[in-house]
Amino acid sequence: MKLSFFSRYRPAAFILAAIAVVFMVVSFAAPRGALRPVSGVAQAVAEGPVAPEFPASAAWLNTEKPLSLRALRGKVVLLDFWTYGCINCMHILPDLKNLERKYAKELVVISVHSAKFSNEDETQNIRNALLRYNIEHPVLNDVGMKVWEAYGVNAWPTLVVIDPAGRVVGSVAGEGNYDLLDKTIGRVATQFKAAGKLDTTPARFALEAAKVPTTPLWYPGKVLADAEGKRLFIADSNHNRIVITDLSGNVEAVAGTGVAGRKDGAFDEATFRNPQGMALRRSPGGEMTLYVADTNNHLLRALDLKKGTVTTLAGTGHQAPWGSRGGLVTAASLASPWDVHIIGEELYIAMAGPHQIWVMDLKTQRVTPYAGSGREARTDGPLTAAAFAQPSGLATDGKRIFVADSEISAIRAVDLPGFGKNVRTLAGGDLFDFGDKDGPGATARFQHPLAVVYADGVLYVADTYNHKIKTLNPATGRTHTFVGGGSKGPQALFYEPGGLSLANGRLYVADTNNHRIRVVDLATKAVSTLPLKNVPAALPAEPARPLRPVASAANDNTITLPPVQLAPDTRGELVLDVALPPGHKLNPGSSQRFEARIEGGGVVLGKTVVPTAEFTLPLRLPLSSGKAGTSGVAVASASIFYCSDTQGVCKLKSLRFRAPFTVAKGGGRSLTLRTVLEK
Repeated sequence: MKLSFFSRYRPAAFILAAIAVVFMVVSFAAPRGALRPVSGVAQAVAEGPVAPEFPASAAWLNTEKPLSLRALRGKVVLLDFWTYGCINCMHILPDLKNLERKYAKELVVISVHSAKFSNEDETQNIRNALLRYNIEHPVLNDVGMKVWEAYGVNAWPTLVVIDPAGRVVGSVAGEGNYDLLDKTIGRVATQFKAAGKLDTTPARFALEAAKVPTTPLWYPGKVLADAEGKRLFIADSNHNRIVITDLSGNVEAVAGTGVAGRKDGAFDEATFRNPQGMALRRSPGGEMTLYVADTNNHLLRALDLKKGTVTTLAGTGHQAPWGSRGGLVTAASLASPWDVHIIGEELYIAMAGPHQIWVMDLKTQRVTPYAGSGREARTDGPLTAAAFAQPSGLATDGKRIFVADSEISAIRAVDLPGFGKNVRTLAGGDLFDFGDKDGPGATARFQHPLAVVYADGVLYVADTYNHKIKTLNPATGRTHTFVGGGSKGPQALFYEPGGLSLANGRLYVADTNNHRIRVVDLATKAVSTLPLKNVPAALPAEPARPLRPVASAANDNTITLPPVQLAPDTRGELVLDVALPPGHKLNPGSSQRFEARIEGGGVVLGKTVVPTAEFTLPLRLPLSSGKAGTSGVAVASASIFYCSDTQGVCKLKSLRFRAPFTVAKGGGRSLTLRTVLEK
């Protein structure tokens, strides 16, 4: 849990808030588990203060129009105060998804993004973050932290429950409060339903995910260049896979289907969940193993590059509690491992969740903390007494581990065994000392750096939120901007770069928000994009994602198609084949849309939503069939806007399809949704 800049440096503001909103400050100051559930509707209405309304000028994401608490009366509302670089905020996202699923009819979750870093204050950057994190509820950009201050919040994350009458029930800060929130939301919903004051119509919102085109990579987090093997390993993080290419960008293999999961096995059936850092090991016998920080699974994975298999190396799949001391790899829980680096027989781990550096002994198969007390702070000194804040990138000169310590925007040095037992800061500030300033270590400023790489006495730093690559002299602590900065987006050199690796005089950069790998020539500083070739489409991360219905006219009935058979264990396609009337064409200036899902099993769709920019007829989407004997139904909806070539008359047609199928030997490869439109 992070205390905010305001709580540390603006206490007067919170004294005023305490006078104005006594109930909320008492609630927010309470320790974990202190959210006060109410015992009855009348009590909730009588005791809870009216929840402050959202600013009318606020920018919103994941919704077609601004929301208001008044318009949400009848719903239980859960406000999530967060900032997108915060690991604690990331940890509660699964809890929010579970609550949204459990209370799909009663609850509306709203993320209030109250930024810590200046870069996080920009709506487009928040949009990228919610796409990376697969957030599917409305997000308000709380510029100037107005909503934060109105509710008296002082830590990220903080959760606030608002009842259907628009009054605050209570709040709780930090992680690990799912059970408390579940019980409170359930009790409030039950009480208001009994009183006839609960709206149980499911809320639907227009998601940002439906507006984006597909790309070969999707928010790649880390990259690893292998000069000896002439290969590049790319953590295609939001496609939940590892893409392996040669140094020219030709794809050689892909580990992971794209589905978010934790399945071991062959490359084409294994699953990951937002993998990040990687380390390559060559054994004396010539075997090659790629170690992967499988971040959101809280696991370390091992890829056998010869056999083409994935196995779990360490972790239980459950997030380790604060203060965990590790143990045997089969029993020790991890917490958001973000990067890994191998030195001899030891694998060092940037454990972002508990703010520590861990180490795994590959011989004894034990994993334990190496440096850091677990406190979130910048504290130099002995290994066990030192403190980090979300370490996210590792490199070494053989004597020290260099750490990109993202939340304090600093670069740290950790002594390796035999070379000392201390941690010190090379450059950068503290939790709220960030910026963009070159110079000596004590005065230099970064903004949420996520990666470091070392070569020839120089550290290269991915200064992520400044959209730059900087250099740092470990001996002097002096920093210089090497390349990047200025504008953001596809036209910029970098947009929140998250990973770095060096090979043959070239710096490979995971240009995360631009979905690409950039190559920097160290001699000339020339920057180019690696041309990736033959990257296969990834399966959707969550194929069971609910369909958001397309509004249709009363006479637009669902088209139920005859059952078809699909061949097992094959890749095929879902085809939307709509014949327009003679003399008609799609209107390119209007919104076309297609959405699909599979009910039952047997098929996984390669894509579930097609936005206007990609819509054409016939429309073809990849699918993968499973084992023989399975069956299901493809459910799809389409909005088609078409016009006459000669009369200038245009129509909007909304269609819904149900296409049952079975997977059996002798079946075909296509599932076709076919109909004919009239004039």
